[in-house]
Amino acid sequence: MGDDLTSLKLQKLTYYCQAWSLAWDGSPLFDEDFQAWSNGPVCVDLYKKHAKTFEIAKDFLSESEVDNFTDSQKETMNSVINYYGQKKAYELSSLTHNELPWIKARGDTPQGYPSNTIIEKEIMQEYYGGL
Repeated sequence: MGDDLTSLKLQKLTYYCQAWSLAWDGSPLFDEDFQAWSNGPVCVDLYKKHAKTFEIAKDFLSESEVDNFTDSQKETMNSVINYYGQKKAYELSSLTHNELPWIKARGDTPQGYPSNTIIEKEIMQEYYGGL
């Protein structure tokens, strides 16, 4: 998966898994929302699990958590990881900064300033579904 898995990269890969699941499968992988933080989309519930951790351990997720996904969902996640996984964390962050869902959620929030505005799943589905 390219470089080591950092917390920033985990957040962006998770965001893209959710986005492409909405676009390809018409449903979210999970119910939690992403917020438009200054470094890109962040799922706060996931963040709480890895807070204060820079590099994510390979066993971060248990097998039982992975088994909760359908084969179709796993296929979506594998496709996303195969495409985005070779990119560095800062590249993924930069990518999200140029895409409508994050831009729209940030609104007039100045660059670098905090925001907890939700990136709406409907906007993600529409945007990524149109690509």
